[in-house]
This record gives sequence, C-alpha cells and structure tokens, in this order.
Amino acid sequence: MSEAVKEKELFSRTTIGFWLYLMTDCVLFASLFVTFAVLRTATAGGATSQELFELPTALLETIILLTSSYVCGLALLAIHNKRVKQLVWGLVATFILGAAFLAIELREFALLASEGHDWTQSAFLSSFFTLVGTHGLHILVGLIWLLVIFFVLRSRGLTEKLRRQITLFGLFWHFLDLVWIFIFTTVYLIGGTQ
Repeated sequence: MSEAVKEKELFSRTTIGFWLYLMTDCVLFASLFVTFAVLRTATAGGATSQELFELPTALLETIILLTSSYVCGLALLAIHNKRVKQLVWGLVATFILGAAFLAIELREFALLASEGHDWTQSAFLSSFFTLVGTHGLHILVGLIWLLVIFFVLRSRGLTEKLRRQITLFGLFWHFLDLVWIFIFTTVYLIGGTQ
C-alpha cells in the first residue's frame, strides 16, 4: 500500500471518528438543553432568569464568539492557499477572541456566585451553570488545543498531519459557535423574557 493511500485512509478514519465525537457532543448538549428547558422555572423561590441575566453581556459574548468563528474560517482558507503567516494570525486572533469570551463567561459566573446565585440555589441555576459551564469547558479545551497547534507549528512547520488537525479544530470551533447560538437563544433571549 502506497504512502498516499495510507495517508488518505488515516484521514478518512480520523475524520469519521471526529464526526462521531461531535455527534456524541450533540447528544450531550441536547440533553443539557432539555434539562434546562424543563428546569428553567424551578427557581425554588429564588431569582429568575429575567432578574439575573444581562442581555447586553450575552450579546457581546455572541459577537466575540461569532467573530472568532469567522477568523478561524479565514485561517482555514489560509491553509488551503498555503499562507502560513495568515494562518498563524488567524489562529492567534481566534485564541484571543476565545479567551475573551471565556473571561466574560467566568466573570458572569463569579458575579452570580458573589450575589448568592450559585448552582446550589435552585434546579434552574443548577441547569444553567451545567449547560453554560459545559460549553465554557469546551471553549477551554479548544484554547488548549490551539496552544498545542502553535507549539507543533513552531517546532515542525505546517505538515500535512497538522493541516488535518487544524481542519478538525475548525470543525470543533464552529460546532461550539453553533451550540452558543442555541444557548444565547434558549437561555438569554427566550429565558430572559419569560
């Protein structure tokens, strides 16, 4: 079997495996969305989503994350055009925007907790912190993945294997943006008005 055929076969198995992983993440987030939908009114006499969430902050997070997705897409285009400098700048911008998103999310969590609205107060807050926190954990994993990509890119250059890994990272990052759109809609828009 030639080297090119082995490469193509590996890429196919890796890609299929990664898509299977994303599908399991879809199931995970779907169950968290259903849990939130069922428990969003179970406040145990405490604060409701209308009283707790600030729509402008959530909108800022949305803009930041969507911009990071756009820049990540530009980085993926740079790979196909073999423009390493543009790729690096796109991934750096993706990292900075992702870190900013995560910082705002952690600030929101800390503010809620400091006001006595932590995950133990009610089923509603428990489901909120679990859903949004799971997404935040995925963002953190994506940021760590980017750091590994930077390290490998610096030490080995843009190899074919790294190109595949960056492409899979792009799928992961776009998936997280899609999940955030559902969180923004379900938790902040719909949840904040009812």
